[in-house]
Amino acid sequence: MIDVARQNPRLLGGAAAIALVAAIGGFSVAKCSGDSPATTETAAGNAAAPAPQEKAPDTVAMTAQAIEQAGIATDVVRAGGLGAEIVAQATVNAAPSGEAIVTARAAGAVTRLMKRLGDPVRAGETLAVVESRDAAQIAAERTAAVAKSVLAQKALARESYLYRQKVSARVELEQAQAEAASAAAEARRASVAAGAAKVTADGRGVIVSSPISGRVTAEAASLGAFVQPETELFRVADPTKIQIEAAVGATDAQRLAPGDRAIVELPDGKALEGRVRAVTPGLATETRSATAVLDVPGALQPGLPVRVRLLPSRGAVSSAIVVPEDAVQSLEGRDVVFVRTAAGFRAQTVSIGERSNGRVEIVKGLANDQRIATKNAFLLKAELGKGAGEEE
Repeated sequence: MIDVARQNPRLLGGAAAIALVAAIGGFSVAKCSGDSPATTETAAGNAAAPAPQEKAPDTVAMTAQAIEQAGIATDVVRAGGLGAEIVAQATVNAAPSGEAIVTARAAGAVTRLMKRLGDPVRAGETLAVVESRDAAQIAAERTAAVAKSVLAQKALARESYLYRQKVSARVELEQAQAEAASAAAEARRASVAAGAAKVTADGRGVIVSSPISGRVTAEAASLGAFVQPETELFRVADPTKIQIEAAVGATDAQRLAPGDRAIVELPDGKALEGRVRAVTPGLATETRSATAVLDVPGALQPGLPVRVRLLPSRGAVSSAIVVPEDAVQSLEGRDVVFVRTAAGFRAQTVSIGERSNGRVEIVKGLANDQRIATKNAFLLKAELGKGAGEEE
């Protein structure tokens, strides 16, 4: 063996080379075999993991009931810059035909009270009854006048018969006609007086009734109290017949005209659209301001303080949209407003301009007639922030 190696050294080198190649090949096969399960595991894991989702848009899903419960008010935006608006403080007042002062038509004592403060009433409904000596006299005069009228009519019928029979002269017939006409006129006067005083059927008192439908807003009558004629006992107001009176400066008053649009902002954040009905030509002595009278549909409580935005037809023209400052929120370093959608709200990036009186101009990002959240918009911003935290 030794001799063979010595005799053929090349053969020995070749055998060693073959052995080394075989060892390296076995290590490679083993490595490949060991890596295979890991690779399979990774592939399986990648197959099980969900595909990365795209970032959801800035939307908040919310039902109409949830919006109402959260106190989020919305409004439709209109074009018109701050220079075109007149912002004024105003008060809701009863229209001339929407409030009535109810009085007693005769002196007497209050014997019955039918209504109390805050009760609803119908036109012509009895509020109280006042027992009155004057009412008794009025009722007696009516009865006497009616009786005289009946007697005069009978006398006229008799004279007419005698005249046709040529028993009495024509002058007697004419006198009977005059007396009958006078008695009938006196009967009508007595009946009208009794009706105006609202004398009761038994003639003992007068009825205090409301001339309009509405609610009792003031009550000064007390059971058993003696009242004088024309004393105010009740006040009734109809909340559907109102007008809003806004104080405007002399310069602004010249820009307003009947029919101009007006937005009435209520204390609860809601807004109503109205129209300018009239503007007083003179200025109030104390305030040096004119009064713009607005007609607004719906029912509002008289005495309620409101803020109005008047859009005069002679005002400056601007394409900018003006919204309340509370409607603009800062989200991730950008100004946004929340536009109402079918499913809730969508954060819309906007560019803002001037600010004045709690209002801000939107110069870019909003379109005319879009409905946005104007009150409690910060709740929508908080909802978006909560959703981003949950995603993380």
